[in-house]
Amino acid sequence: MSFVPATSRQTPLQTPLQTWEVSPGLTLYDDAVTRMQERAAAIHAGEADELVWLVQHPPLYTAGTSAKPEDLQEPDRFPTFKSSRGGQWTYHGPGQRIAYVMLDLTRKHGSFPQRDVHCFVRALERWMIATLADFGVKGEIRAGRVGIWVVLADGTEAKIGAIGVRVTRWVTWHGLALNVEPDLSHFGGIVPCGIAEHGVTSLRALGVEASMDEVDAALKRHWGQIFE
Repeated sequence: MSFVPATSRQTPLQTPLQTWEVSPGLTLYDDAVTRMQERAAAIHAGEADELVWLVQHPPLYTAGTSAKPEDLQEPDRFPTFKSSRGGQWTYHGPGQRIAYVMLDLTRKHGSFPQRDVHCFVRALERWMIATLADFGVKGEIRAGRVGIWVVLADGTEAKIGAIGVRVTRWVTWHGLALNVEPDLSHFGGIVPCGIAEHGVTSLRALGVEASMDEVDAALKRHWGQIFE
């Protein structure tokens, strides 16, 4: 497996306050965290535009601020990282689209008001749900379970999208993870998001043959409907 430095191509969004970037290859997690911290600080200082940054990571586990040590069931399977985002244990790896969203919440975005973190998270959920709908997948939210869920053919539920955010001086960072075609067996080393009674799924596992470029196009298409 090769690792590609986190260099990016940039495409401006409809508003001049935001930049959209897609990094090729696999971005190392530590590099991503450093970049997010630096960008969030620059946004707060008025020195940089807001950023929506799409990446993929090599296989790894991250522990959010609520993670329980016992939920890391295979500590030697992949590298592990302590994350400053909210939430519990999650997996990142190839075939999973990570969207890191750095917005200044002191200004209004779409229909959600300023300085409202709860509404920001709800907007991320709507963004994933709208994107999934383009591929014929009905994403749903569940009370007490952050993220996006689908009902499988046998009536059970599985998670297809995770959300974990941090807000520093009213600038958001971290974001969401949407399972396009990751190796789902890799989730077996943790209790994903602390929820043992439900599994995880992906577009590929649901029979949807969508490329990452197609998913990115859907994400871009629905961004303006929710955040502009």
